[in-house]
Amino acid sequence: MQPFEHVVTEHGPTVLRVCRALLGATDADDAWSETFLAAMRAYPELPEGANVEAWLVTIARRKAIDVHRARSRRAVPVAETPEQVSPHGVPAPPEDGLWEALRALTDRQREAIAFHHLAGLPYAEVAALVGGTPAAARRAAADGMRTLRSTLQEHAR
Repeated sequence: MQPFEHVVTEHGPTVLRVCRALLGATDADDAWSETFLAAMRAYPELPEGANVEAWLVTIARRKAIDVHRARSRRAVPVAETPEQVSPHGVPAPPEDGLWEALRALTDRQREAIAFHHLAGLPYAEVAALVGGTPAAARRAAADGMRTLRSTLQEHAR
């Protein structure tokens, strides 16, 4: 098994992209950190030959669910928070409408896009994460991408 530090270096950017897609730029860094803290604790028990990236994306998804649950229980103190830049990639500027378009998607569409297009997981693994069949995961991703393209084209006009 490779050292955990190598796992973070190799898969950190993918996990951050997934966290940003599921949570937005504001909460993504915290979810990323929580993902790797949980993964570090469980890493010694990970079976040899396991798909580490899919395992990390599963943990990130669960951390995102935790953030959504916590967010629903706390008051929002400000109307808008500034974007924070990370060394793992710069989020799109707020004025391009991407974050609003992502938030407008259904949870299933947003997760299917994040897991397949950002994390590179095959639809069979996406289906295992979100539930349903690989065909349903493919459909959710396709519908979400069509909605994103349409929304972003309207925003550009």
